[in-house]
Amino acid sequence: MSAPRRDSKWWGWGDPAIEPELDGAALATLRERVGDLEPWPLATELDGFGLPPAEPLPSSLIEAVGGANLFTAAEDRVRHATGRGYADLARLRGGRLDAAPDAVLVPPDAETLRRVLEICAAEGVAVVPYGGGTSVVGGVEPLRGSHSRLVSLDLARLQGVEVDRRSLTARLGAGLRGPEAEAALNAAGVALGHFPQSFEYATVGGFAATRSAGQASSGYGRFDELVSAVRLTAPAGDIRTLETPHTAAGPSLRELVLGSEGVFGVIPEVTVRVRPRPSHRRYEAWMAESFEAGAEIVRWLAQGPGLPDVIRLSDEEETEVSLALSGPRGLAGTLFGGYLELRRRRGGCLMIVGLEGDEESVARRRALAVRALRRGGAAYLGQAAGRSWEHGRFQGPYLRDTLMGMGAIVETLETSHTWSRLGELHAAVAAAIHGSLAAQGTPGLAFCHLSHAYADGASLYFTFIARAKRGEEIEQWRQVKRAASEAIVASGGTITHHHAVGRDHAPYMEAEVGETGLEALRSVKDRLDPAGIMNPGKLLG
Repeated sequence: MSAPRRDSKWWGWGDPAIEPELDGAALATLRERVGDLEPWPLATELDGFGLPPAEPLPSSLIEAVGGANLFTAAEDRVRHATGRGYADLARLRGGRLDAAPDAVLVPPDAETLRRVLEICAAEGVAVVPYGGGTSVVGGVEPLRGSHSRLVSLDLARLQGVEVDRRSLTARLGAGLRGPEAEAALNAAGVALGHFPQSFEYATVGGFAATRSAGQASSGYGRFDELVSAVRLTAPAGDIRTLETPHTAAGPSLRELVLGSEGVFGVIPEVTVRVRPRPSHRRYEAWMAESFEAGAEIVRWLAQGPGLPDVIRLSDEEETEVSLALSGPRGLAGTLFGGYLELRRRRGGCLMIVGLEGDEESVARRRALAVRALRRGGAAYLGQAAGRSWEHGRFQGPYLRDTLMGMGAIVETLETSHTWSRLGELHAAVAAAIHGSLAAQGTPGLAFCHLSHAYADGASLYFTFIARAKRGEEIEQWRQVKRAASEAIVASGGTITHHHAVGRDHAPYMEAEVGETGLEALRSVKDRLDPAGIMNPGKLLG
């Protein structure tokens, strides 16, 4: 690797060759719900950003990492200056990027990484660990804190894979992207099964640092549940937990490292639990009578046998919008509508059910799931709709680029709560989003799906779309985000189920863990990072 990865758009999401388009019916629905949009082309080319001059780095740091592993080109600085949240993309699209790392360092091994952190601590150089750059909460923004110099520490070369087939564990380097890790494991006959929407570009280190959850987490488990051991390289020293299935030796340091978002140090590797590679997959779609009825079905499944690996329930608005923007057209649409009418469905809520494993276990678990689905009044739509979702499961961020180019504001946020209060949370956040958009004169769409089911509750994932107020789009986004966050806190939900805290959610951490809890975390940071160089302004504010 001669330079940091440049195989994705610098101004948007993913592969530049993928550009989804909306057909006439989808455009009509969008205009009806959000009004006329004014196209928003890229305001600048990469060379026109006028980045602030890079501060010179200490010669000892350059010597330690090696000149071949240090990059200062404008493109590399821009690519490492933002994540992929709406505010990040709006700044890139509008050519208003006013901060960037002074350089990008790509350590070739863990020992170089250790030396880099020691020098940065001694010289007062801020460090932002960087995996896939997919954060949507400002997790990689180059905030310098009290430091005048800042580097982005790209972990792309930490790519080790060691599989223990007998123990069903694997040690993975932090720089592996999701597809790279899964392919290496599949070659050894095992699978990790961690598929967040950012799967194509997010990395193993990022999964661990943000306590990531994937689309199949109801079956495979969240990433923090999959980690059996972890290593942290901090400016003050290393933490390495034992590769054992369980220990009663005090509070879990593994849990302390997971979700630390680079503010304590860098996670160079993790050991994860894996499964035999599934030989059979079945994805299918169902239609619940309502969001409330669908949620009850998911609760039954989560609290009894037969919970699918993927269980996803769209609310009424998301179902309507999804079918309008990408649903069946023409004859297929007529047949689809007729099928629902035969089952007395007009409206309702779409459910995606996915199962993976050997053929026998999939059939057995499906029988249990079908019993709950039919008991709850859901109508079977078939495997074609389920496979369609599976094939497009990572396409959402690409569609966001398309919508932003049309002049729309598009953003997501997520939370979770207990079953007893999930309906209250759903209503409160949806009302807050709709209310904030309307108050700004840009009424739009706000829809949600339920996923990541547990015995005691589930997560809710919201998306909102509206007409962007040109020149004010970031403040427009900030007001909606604030309204939704305050509604979450007031309802007792978590400020983040799987997007992490970063910069955007840091103001709500005290509500999440309490004043004493926040002080305890800051004390840990002071011990592991006494110079305060690690990812300033994130998680702890």
